[in-house]
Amino acid sequence: MAAKGLQNIVIGTTNLSLVEGEKGELVFRGYEIQDLAQHATFEQVAYLLWYGRKPSDAEAHKLRDKMAAQRSLDPTTLNILRTLPPTTEPMDALRTGVSALGAGTSGTNIDLEHALALTAQVASIIAVFQRLRHGAEIISPRSDLDHASNYVYMITGKEPTAAQQTMINAYFVLLADHGMNASTFTARVITSTGSDLYSAVTGALGALKGPLHGGAPSKVMDMLDAVGSPDNAEAWIRGALARKERLMGFGHRVYKTTDPRAEILREIARKYSDPKLFRLAQTVEEKGLQILHEAKPDQRLYTNVEFYSATVMNAVGLPRDLFTPTFAASRTAGWTAHILEQAADNRLIRPDVEYVGPMGLSWNET
Repeated sequence: MAAKGLQNIVIGTTNLSLVEGEKGELVFRGYEIQDLAQHATFEQVAYLLWYGRKPSDAEAHKLRDKMAAQRSLDPTTLNILRTLPPTTEPMDALRTGVSALGAGTSGTNIDLEHALALTAQVASIIAVFQRLRHGAEIISPRSDLDHASNYVYMITGKEPTAAQQTMINAYFVLLADHGMNASTFTARVITSTGSDLYSAVTGALGALKGPLHGGAPSKVMDMLDAVGSPDNAEAWIRGALARKERLMGFGHRVYKTTDPRAEILREIARKYSDPKLFRLAQTVEEKGLQILHEAKPDQRLYTNVEFYSATVMNAVGLPRDLFTPTFAASRTAGWTAHILEQAADNRLIRPDVEYVGPMGLSWNET
């Protein structure tokens, strides 16, 4: 019997990240995600993913400088972004921007230099489009800010506060990679054909855009708005489930216990986000888990990374329709690391499929 959605099918090996769904663990090249979120910068984690080891202070500083030097977009890409209607969805603008960068880059370009440059430029594409669609002046990047802080600065025009810097860096660290998810698998399939890095990341963006993968954080905020107050949480959740609606931010394809990233983001939200919003989110989480466990005791549903991602990104000051593009700005480090790993020991990814259609038909029969 075919495994629908390739569930539990192992399609290869990786040295990049381990997702232990039964234990609720996430590991990047041997380092627990809790350790990295507390002690590492995004640049250090990107170095770890790309080079396979923890960087020295000098190596991390050099990588930060190199990424800062690659943030500016070329004139062609800028002109293409300027031609997009203001109503364009940010994920579509990002996909178009990455494709434009690829059009101006020759060869398969699967190497560390292009991985580094693209990771820096993805954040700039999002920030530039955000300014353009609101008729605001494009803000030039600042080399004295780290990658995540500069991203917020280029969007808002304000240097992020210490709290905002802590939140956005932790978010970027937590989302940098996550095993063989749909977008990473897409990137590796494209790479396996001998295609280029920009095509692989463009494909990954198309997969991430889907609400079953990366498109849910903004919908968590919509859900919290609909609930309105902690006192209304239980009634709203029961009503939503009675209408067969999904609770956004609950459940995960792999984790059968709490997503470790959700636990970390919960504590960040507790410390830095608006107390009223956090109380609402926490109540929705508690009531949601209680009701889901009553209604579906066999499904082992818990909050996932998207639930508190929404609260944290709201506290950073990002608009809701930039939540998924911000996910992509972080995950580009992981995508490019997987692309490099796939290309280094490549075999065309070509799974089989079980045919269940009719047989023996004749074209000439009426």
